[in-house]
Amino acid sequence: MIRRGVFAVAMMACLVGPVHAQLPQRDIIATANPQASEAGRAILRQGGSAVDAAIAAQLVLNLVEPESSGIGGGAFMVLWSAKDHRAISFDGRETAPKAAKSDRFLDATGKPLNYFDALVGGRSVGVPGVVRMLDLAHRRYGKLPWATLFQPAIELAAKGFPVSTKLNGELSRDRLFAKDGAARDYFFDADGQAKPVGAILTNPELAATLKDIATRGPDAFYRGALARDIVDAVDHAFVHPGDLTEADIADYQAKERAPICGDYRQYRLCGMGPPSSGGVATLEILGLLQHFDLAPMGDTPPAWNLFAQASRLAYADRDRYVGDPGFVRGAVTGLLDHAYLAARAKLIDPGQLPPGPIAAGSPPGKHADNWGHDLTPEFPSTSNLAVIDKDGNALVMTTTIEFAFGSHLMTHGFLLNNELTDFSFVAEENGKPVANRVAGGKRPRSSMSPTLVFDRSGKLVMGVGSAGGAAIITDVAKTLVAVLDWHDGLQAAMNLPNISNRNGPTEVEAVPAGDTVAAALAAMGHEVRRNGRDSGLSGIRVTPQGFEGAADKRRAGMALGD
Repeated sequence: MIRRGVFAVAMMACLVGPVHAQLPQRDIIATANPQASEAGRAILRQGGSAVDAAIAAQLVLNLVEPESSGIGGGAFMVLWSAKDHRAISFDGRETAPKAAKSDRFLDATGKPLNYFDALVGGRSVGVPGVVRMLDLAHRRYGKLPWATLFQPAIELAAKGFPVSTKLNGELSRDRLFAKDGAARDYFFDADGQAKPVGAILTNPELAATLKDIATRGPDAFYRGALARDIVDAVDHAFVHPGDLTEADIADYQAKERAPICGDYRQYRLCGMGPPSSGGVATLEILGLLQHFDLAPMGDTPPAWNLFAQASRLAYADRDRYVGDPGFVRGAVTGLLDHAYLAARAKLIDPGQLPPGPIAAGSPPGKHADNWGHDLTPEFPSTSNLAVIDKDGNALVMTTTIEFAFGSHLMTHGFLLNNELTDFSFVAEENGKPVANRVAGGKRPRSSMSPTLVFDRSGKLVMGVGSAGGAAIITDVAKTLVAVLDWHDGLQAAMNLPNISNRNGPTEVEAVPAGDTVAAALAAMGHEVRRNGRDSGLSGIRVTPQGFEGAADKRRAGMALGD
């Protein structure tokens, strides 16, 4: 009998034989697009490491899912080194130009701009970080030559690829592209219609760019003609010109950081620390839920009531306390303090939602009292991938250009991010500075939540991450609860309706499987909002039968392994 979740992997991995075929035994990769998964698997078959496969997949995603990620954006990676027997994280988050000031997204009267007015054009573009981050990870944990990892994307860019249903849908809904320009010419027909599903897109400019980076390394991106052209695109944008300089780009540094780790039940979890709020918020949700026995509840409204209340508390805290650690003495340790979580968990009512919104708590560390409440709009986009290689190295990487199609500026065949809109538009509240306020050289707070799970003996259990804007945190936490508490298969866990409370309405995905939960939560006092949020979960899990891989059915993802 096939366990729930295994069938999906067997089919998605295109394994030869009937549905009871053996799970992959050597390696596996899961991404949001079949062509990216194919590129990663090809690298694994050449003897590449998990990092090598992730680089190849990321570069193909730049082509086939350009609305979500690319070399014009940034990424976070959490990696398990089997040889070193430790978890490491890499920060490739974008940085604000040195000239950026805290009033960057205020209008002439001092009021916050409308998000969609702020995102388009040059003012929202941060220094891209993903190429430097991939290089840093490759120098530490790569096996194949850097240039080899670029070949799948270079070849695909040159020969072309069919427009997917997802890409066509995103383009058809978008109203923010200029009436002319490189991006308009690339994505739309002469009559202004999005290129249809199945139309072949070629990108010779990106092929040339990738060849240059493959040959000369990351300096080909961060210094010289390409950097000058990025600056020109930003500072002479068709709307809201920016203030980026070549020095801003040349000075960018990716960072290796200690991951943020904590315990849940009999497991040890490691995620991304600041400037991402994903690790601390995910661990806080689980730390609060630790005070309740979820296992016998299963996928039921009482369990989701607890989940929604825990997420509401965690979002209230992260909105006040989390920011770039180079600028903010954060309260991460205090937010995960056992006594603090125990006290905070007492605010959760198993029978009824207490009136909200809820106030941020006061975690240990008096510096934590000095921050104002953040007002940061975050919208879903982004992409995620997960890999485990033949040596037991594993990683989860979440990568983004922020909103769909980023700033809508394109140069050299790739889109530039609008990541600076992840800063709080408001710099202070009641005279207190906001931790995530804009500042020159600062990294905006993120919700990206790449997470690795280990058992108490230190063996890898699973890795998972997601796309989806601010709701990434709860999408990942939902999956972790379903696998670790309810023993669902990984695919089955991802398939559950997405449920979130970001210190406001309780959002329940507008699918039939969410109808009963939505009605029950409304009866418990939740203000329920139904939506069709496009999450983008992907992950890997180690089982006695082999490697299980899964990718969110809400996208066109695929897991492939040998």
